Amino acid sequence: MIVKSLKLENFRNHSDTGILFSDRFNIIYGDNGQGKTNILEAIYLCASGRSHRTSKETELIKFGCNSFKVETFVENSGLDKNISISYLSDHKKQIKINDIPLQKIGALMGNLYAVIFSPEDLLIVKQGPQERRRFVDITLSQIKPSYFYDLQLMARILKQRNTLLKSIDSNSSLLETIDIWNTKLAEVAASIIISRRNFARSLSKLAQNQHKYLTVEKEIISFNYDCSFPVEEDSNKSIIIEKYISALEKSLSKDVALGYTTVGPHRDDFDILINQKSLKTYGSQGQQRSAVLSLKIAEIELIYNETGEYPVLLLDDVMSELDDNRQKYLMDSITKVQTFITCTSDSNFRRTLVDRCNYYKVIDGKIVI
Repeated sequence: MIVKSLKLENFRNHSDTGILFSDRFNIIYGDNGQGKTNILEAIYLCASGRSHRTSKETELIKFGCNSFKVETFVENSGLDKNISISYLSDHKKQIKINDIPLQKIGALMGNLYAVIFSPEDLLIVKQGPQERRRFVDITLSQIKPSYFYDLQLMARILKQRNTLLKSIDSNSSLLETIDIWNTKLAEVAASIIISRRNFARSLSKLAQNQHKYLTVEKEIISFNYDCSFPVEEDSNKSIIIEKYISALEKSLSKDVALGYTTVGPHRDDFDILINQKSLKTYGSQGQQRSAVLSLKIAEIELIYNETGEYPVLLLDDVMSELDDNRQKYLMDSITKVQTFITCTSDSNFRRTLVDRCNYYKVIDGKIVI
């Protein structure tokens, strides 16, 4: 998987930026606030259909403009593809592959695989379940487009069920229809749960191998799936459906009182453990950094194992967050991956990286070198 070029029009602080990339290392450097991260954000947008920094697409538009366009040329399995994403002046997003408009955003998945690693990724450990679900959902959606469609379907069903719950107080007869929504929700939820369970198992195994090497076998990391209702580890889809419907029935009174669904995949979590202890509660800052680093490298390997293609790696100002040992471990682990690195200074990379390395200095949304 190679990103050959990128073009930005009125994206963040970039008015008209075009870049040709190396198939190995791309060092994007300059002072803070000049637009380095915006380049990585645009690549990630073409991979996942969303920004890793904001859920509001209007924030991606250059100040004073009313639209933006991001376009990239990608080599995937020996085939060249042109991916473009535009936010139009009528507030509609348009995605095209080889100039053909996509009817559904899910059709974008799998055309460009990308893993991003930024200082904010420590939130995977430090923050609540939403950050960990987001990490899992974005990766799974890239490698399994059907999972992305399941998430969308679940969101629509949840919205309809929650609307029903809010209306029951004023119209008790609506309670008779709750079973229909429970069944619909359970069917799609079971597919999501199985996908998340399998993902967690695979990622945990790969991360363990990485983390043992990084910590000289002093630590064992595990990434465990914590379903929001009791279900046996190896339950099949029909059993999960049955268990979830039962959980929804038990929580009905609470759901009606609150006006929303309190149990289901939207409430799942993932436990990150070091030597069987909670990393969030007991881990040091250094242990948390090492754990996220191991998970990110495992994410790269998982995408390769599932798709046969290495993703592009986007390192957004993380080198300064890692000590020399972790920096070396990271660089040694990405020898087969096209890598984009943002930093404030290029001097260290010019000393250590020689072959197939391009440098781009960014000043006020423009590439000057």
